[in-house]
Amino acid sequence: MSVMALLVKPSDGFVETPFVRDLVERALSYLRAGFPINLAGPTGSGKTTLAFHIARQLGRPVVLIVGNEDVKPSSFVGGEFGYSRRYVVDRFISSVLKVEESLHKVWFDERLVVACRSGFTLIYDEFTRVKPEVNNILLPVLEDRMLSLPSAVGESYVKVHPMFRAILTSNPEEYAGVYKAQDALLDRVVTISLKGFDEETEIKITMARAHVPFHTAEKIVRIVRRLRESGLCEYTPTVRSCIMMAKAISQQGITLHSQAFRKVCVDILAPKIGRGKSGDIVAEVLLNEVLGEELDERD
Repeated sequence: MSVMALLVKPSDGFVETPFVRDLVERALSYLRAGFPINLAGPTGSGKTTLAFHIARQLGRPVVLIVGNEDVKPSSFVGGEFGYSRRYVVDRFISSVLKVEESLHKVWFDERLVVACRSGFTLIYDEFTRVKPEVNNILLPVLEDRMLSLPSAVGESYVKVHPMFRAILTSNPEEYAGVYKAQDALLDRVVTISLKGFDEETEIKITMARAHVPFHTAEKIVRIVRRLRESGLCEYTPTVRSCIMMAKAISQQGITLHSQAFRKVCVDILAPKIGRGKSGDIVAEVLLNEVLGEELDERD
């Protein structure tokens, strides 16, 4: 068993606007200075995509760890897996056959050890979905550039390679299944907040991912942004909602000024406002108001 590092290639669908370039340059300036970064933002804000794009600029292989409830210390450093069998056959005396057999477990390095040894870029996606005490293993890595190892490895620590860099991503604390990050870890990283893209970036992302013209993407993005800014959403709609709406109407041949488009908007955006029958009614009224104002602006 071995850990595979990823060679990050350019993404055809990645959209780079002045807004995105500024984020990337800020992140790279910290990483090149030796500081790890944390891209913090809600689901759908583009954290993971941005993390891979930034990692590609560093020009090093990438090791990915995805945070979840099941991640434990061995997920970072490794453990003993399987068995190694050794036979010793003694034929010193031709008439006597002596066979010795021994079994022992074999240690395999996991992702963090591989990245630290080889100077790869670590992307630790959604690290706040992992229990804080598990993430303590990162503290000496990020501060002292040393990784402690279990006694079974045969060496007490790994000295972190000078080229090792770490990119973390995290969700807001109020999300389900998210733990509060420990202060000691946050103190060791530079946190860049991703509260959302600007309008130009959202339009270009929608065009690229849904393959729709500028006019269609612009209208959809404006509707979603108006709804987002209303302050009435229980779950803030992101550019992901724009992409879903654009793909839905494109594949079905729905026009912007049709009743079918309104139904698509309600289906995708109403759950963001609230659940339940009363919530759906409020959602539809609000959406009709927003849609009416936006779609009256015909070119």
